[in-house]
Amino acid sequence: MRVPHADYGPIKVGHELSDDHYLFLSDILPTAWQAVKYAHMPEEGVLGVLGLGPVGQFAARIGVQLGYEVVALEPVPERRVMAARHGVTVASEHAEAAQLINERTNGRGADGVVDAVGMESHGNHVIAALHKATTYLPDAIGQKALQNVGLDRTSALNSALELVGRGGTVSLSGVYGGAATPIPMLTIFDKQLTIRAGQCNVRHWDQDIIPYVEDSADPLGVTDLVTHRLPLDQAPEAYRMFQKKEDGCIKVVLQP
Repeated sequence: MRVPHADYGPIKVGHELSDDHYLFLSDILPTAWQAVKYAHMPEEGVLGVLGLGPVGQFAARIGVQLGYEVVALEPVPERRVMAARHGVTVASEHAEAAQLINERTNGRGADGVVDAVGMESHGNHVIAALHKATTYLPDAIGQKALQNVGLDRTSALNSALELVGRGGTVSLSGVYGGAATPIPMLTIFDKQLTIRAGQCNVRHWDQDIIPYVEDSADPLGVTDLVTHRLPLDQAPEAYRMFQKKEDGCIKVVLQP
């Protein structure tokens, strides 16, 4: 097996703690850390987090640890319960999240909002139908269509733009891949918003996170995320269970 840049990716960690303490340094912890940092929060500000999947869980917990008041929006009950254990205020609907944020900001809106959902959000059936339609096209044609006229489902993005206050920042850690996705430029312009986005720069952040990971108090709850452990040959079933949010699945660890 050839591993490009193998001298850059690995980092040294201790031997005393379990693998779970370090496992998430490879992806979701730095992604969540970057998402919160990109939200450009003021001290003791109010942070909104959309989606409490693995990245959203950590983004919300990081926000709490950095001294922000965090309000998270998530329709799945068990995900809200998990986040609440770590000091996160949770809401199941957009209107409830807006009310909670407005109560904490005197109606100003959140100082920053992390969209940890991205194009997987629900809510726009027309766009969802267009996505599904491309799957019936021949591969080359379908791929070309997505590259040129691909549309993302933007309900999470629109929710973030509504919840953030004037002059605030929306941080996109959820993936958007459409080449022609419409966004409400009038709202962005009128509210003077900053939008930051992009894939995570893992090695830029890992040294900032390690002290939290190695803290015996486990402030980010790295040992309170995994809901399922399955052998590697059950990976397809694990992905299906996570996608369909079955059996309280929040995070799966595959153990070879």
